[in-house]
Amino acid sequence: MKKDEWLKTGFVNEPVDKDIDLKVAIDRLRKEKNAVILAHYYQEGEIQDIADFVGDSLALAQWAAKTTADIIVLCGVHFMGETAKVLCPDKKVLVPDLNAGCSLADSCPADKFAQFVKEHPGYTVISYVNTTAAVKAVTDVVVTSTNAKQIVESFPKDEKIIFGPDRNLGNYINSITNRNMLLWDGACHVHEQFSVEKIVELKAQYPDALVLAHPECKSTVLKLADYIGSTAALLKFATKSEVKRFIVATESGILHEMQKQAPDKTFIPAPPNDSTCACNECSFMRLNTLEKLYNCLKYEFPEIEVDPDIAKEAVKPIKRMLDISEQLGL
Repeated sequence: MKKDEWLKTGFVNEPVDKDIDLKVAIDRLRKEKNAVILAHYYQEGEIQDIADFVGDSLALAQWAAKTTADIIVLCGVHFMGETAKVLCPDKKVLVPDLNAGCSLADSCPADKFAQFVKEHPGYTVISYVNTTAAVKAVTDVVVTSTNAKQIVESFPKDEKIIFGPDRNLGNYINSITNRNMLLWDGACHVHEQFSVEKIVELKAQYPDALVLAHPECKSTVLKLADYIGSTAALLKFATKSEVKRFIVATESGILHEMQKQAPDKTFIPAPPNDSTCACNECSFMRLNTLEKLYNCLKYEFPEIEVDPDIAKEAVKPIKRMLDISEQLGL
């Protein structure tokens, strides 16, 4: 299949020989091409296991910014690949499947957000990392769920702030910082779908379990939580806690790393409202597979490209986030 045909599918749509040991082949290609594989905690466990580094959005950005590899393969979603490309314009940045988008990023179209910012002059614009490069280009500083509270608090109490696009995270940050940020009305479809009733049922079934929740969840879910934090924070809390059972309200991919780090503990995925599902998965994250990762490395495609003018502006708030995070020891 030719590259222009691959473009229509968003990935290298070529069958992989069943006799190939994908893990061995991927490792060989990675070494031959001086490539680094970065994977988000929400990826399938087999991709996390083969990655050079696994982390949340902040950690992936920090790693991309300092890597000496010639090729960065970002196993996550599209905006993560864009962030890596903006930070490393001279490196080749690949993603296994261009169709791996993000419902939260999609909820914030760049043209509409730019108009929203224009309609509110005098506001500092803080954007969640789960946005396109074009949105970041009209942003003053980017945040992740790991550093949002600290970065917001780095501004004066009377600072007028626009926060986008996640209304749930924005509401949570407002509540714990006593701010009144102006919020863009966006949300993550995964974190919106957790069922309060089913979490209550699980808590009744396992009264010894602690409820862990990501701040992208609705406030009704957060009220049930014993601990609220970013993906990395939830992992750290669960592995260090003396408690042996947890109900986890975030994308279920994180349970793979939780179980690896704490094999003696039990991690129960909080279920969504859909009664047919026992756990809550991001369909975009799950588009990446070992087969696509292999083809991606083999053919060095699909490649992330960012308009140079957009990248020139988008890199500023990302670097500002990384600088502040470093100063705060995050």
